[in-house]
Amino acid sequence: MRRYLIPAATFAFGLGLAAANAATVQPYEQPGFAAAQSANEPILVFVEAPWCPTCAKERPILSKLYDTPEFRQLHVFTVDFDTNKALLRKLNVQMQSTLIVYRGSHETARATGVTDADAIRKLLETSKS
Repeated sequence: MRRYLIPAATFAFGLGLAAANAATVQPYEQPGFAAAQSANEPILVFVEAPWCPTCAKERPILSKLYDTPEFRQLHVFTVDFDTNKALLRKLNVQMQSTLIVYRGSHETARATGVTDADAIRKLLETSKS
């Protein structure tokens, strides 16, 4: 029985490190978004819907990118297309699967329906400038 305790603890510790080295992903909330903008942080707003097939293709691509050292400082705010209509109007978003990239308060790029991994990477790279 004891022989399993050490690998389990090591595995749990490893998961903690992986999480600390990944982008932060959270539902959109104005205070958190404003704080990231004020700190001039790289930001992605991902407008998605659970029923959206394009969003389903984007999610694993984005998830892989979030785990790379290149994007570990990225603040990701998810927006549910079906329940946040006022925010969508404010952001001028008309479709789900929309990716909006910011560096601080400056919008650097926007795309809808992109499912090519290289194109999504290039989109996120604009947050560095």
